[in-house]
Amino acid sequence: MSNFNSQKLTVKLIPPATSFESTHPQYRQIIYYGTPRQYLEQLYQKYGNTPFRNITLLDMKQGDVNGDGTIDNIYLYGNKPEETGIFADQITLVIEDGHSNKTTTVSLQYNAGYNARLFLGDFSKDNVSDILISIDTGGSGGYGIFYMFSFKDNNLREMFNAEKYNNDYKFNVNYEDFYKVSVGNPQFNVLFTIDISYKGNEYLSQYYNENSKLKQPIKGEVLALGALYPIVTNERSNSYDLLAVQRIIGSTNSDTIGYVENLLTWDGTGFRSSRLSVAILGTNLITLY
Repeated sequence: MSNFNSQKLTVKLIPPATSFESTHPQYRQIIYYGTPRQYLEQLYQKYGNTPFRNITLLDMKQGDVNGDGTIDNIYLYGNKPEETGIFADQITLVIEDGHSNKTTTVSLQYNAGYNARLFLGDFSKDNVSDILISIDTGGSGGYGIFYMFSFKDNNLREMFNAEKYNNDYKFNVNYEDFYKVSVGNPQFNVLFTIDISYKGNEYLSQYYNENSKLKQPIKGEVLALGALYPIVTNERSNSYDLLAVQRIIGSTNSDTIGYVENLLTWDGTGFRSSRLSVAILGTNLITLY
């Protein structure tokens, strides 16, 4: 987890005078101060009559994100090459302090996709709302881009980053004899076994001999994070956890075998896995009588 107060940063003033760019390698972003209108005017001046003039408000939420008791305005802006489309790039988070009207703007490292949206909720269990950004990448992979930030006491901290999550959670997927697929996670020393015998002879005969033995080693894959859902696990609490979902595939992307579901809970310094499980797809009920 990144904390702007605990890192020694070097900043340089760049035109216009309301902009500061961090030179710390961990933060590839520009933070602006001013109003959302000033931010848009800066982009217009920079890009002129290019497609970047199509800056659009993609989503907006209101909530107290700095903990001062005043409702803040949270905006998600993006450039829409096609004004009527759902794709946007240059997606940018803008936080407007409800008390001072001071605005902090954060440029995201991966900032292009579909249906960009915001969710405000208390994930860090400190009674202050955190900011979750979700962006769909589109395509057959069904991947998602996700960021979560805390802005308590006006200090920007990254709480969740989908790229870091994908690097932290690795899985091994292997076809086994007798129509089984194993899904293992060395980090947690856990193994799941999925029965794929329901897939039928046409599918199974590609990989198995008549004696149910593999013809040759076959590997599958757990794809990158596809969905990240806020979830309430304790109705007595006003806070949220996260449910991370990844698709398990066989030898091709179109062959969905199941889903990895990882329940993530904030432990004070980061999200930890409190329940890791595998969900399988249902099949037709075959009566035994």
